Amino acid sequence: MTCIAVFDIDGVLRDVSGSYRRAIADTVEAYTDGQYRPQPDDIDTLKREGCWNNDWEASKELILRYFEGQGGDRQQMDIDFDALVKFFQDRYRGGDPLQPDLWQGYITREPLLVSASYFAALSQAQVGWGFFSGATRSSALYVLQRRLGLNDPPLIAMEDAPGKPDPTGLLAIANTLSVAHQHPTAAVVYVGDTVADMHTALAASRQDSPRTYIGVGILPPHVRQRGPAYTADYRNSLHQAGAALVLNQVTDLTPEQLNQITQAT
Repeated sequence: MTCIAVFDIDGVLRDVSGSYRRAIADTVEAYTDGQYRPQPDDIDTLKREGCWNNDWEASKELILRYFEGQGGDRQQMDIDFDALVKFFQDRYRGGDPLQPDLWQGYITREPLLVSASYFAALSQAQVGWGFFSGATRSSALYVLQRRLGLNDPPLIAMEDAPGKPDPTGLLAIANTLSVAHQHPTAAVVYVGDTVADMHTALAASRQDSPRTYIGVGILPPHVRQRGPAYTADYRNSLHQAGAALVLNQVTDLTPEQLNQITQAT
């Protein structure tokens, strides 16, 4: 094995601009009585702070900030978080979490940004690969198994580790893959689309010093659709957060490029 590649899912393997992000906007709009529906820029601005990887918590934070802007005190705002999560999930998943066949929410219409052949090419090039995502396990497996057809993909999901930028999940999947491929010191490339993802790779480097961790940023579709200036600004934010490289899409990260990145560090 030449190296390990660990992938985030949302914004990297699937376009969530019309699903997770739409559910954020729906939730915030509902909880502000229709007075505020966050735009993509608003969500990006929040995410660039690097600590709002969980979209349920991001929704709540946008609600609190709206009411603070109206002169309210967040300490006196009583938001039932469980009810907020249910509202969000009803729109995003739209069904019983145990019956994906019956889901009807936004998740069923997410465009894929990669195919199974990409991972087959990584395996052919002796690159170990797996996934660390802040999505729920059911949501992550929906895209990995049902949509992409990957068989038993190595995965650390929301239920398995603290949220990013805490590196616990990345360290866990890196260890699992290094043991499986019998390469305890293989360099790890973490591929994500947010500042939190890049901070996670840096935090893993600090906690697991014998191993090299490298952050690679991917520009999510909604960013590339905004034009050159917005794209350049987003790209710069990923570089400033620690990305060694920022690419337009995950399929631009070839086995040859992975080897070059890991050998150069």
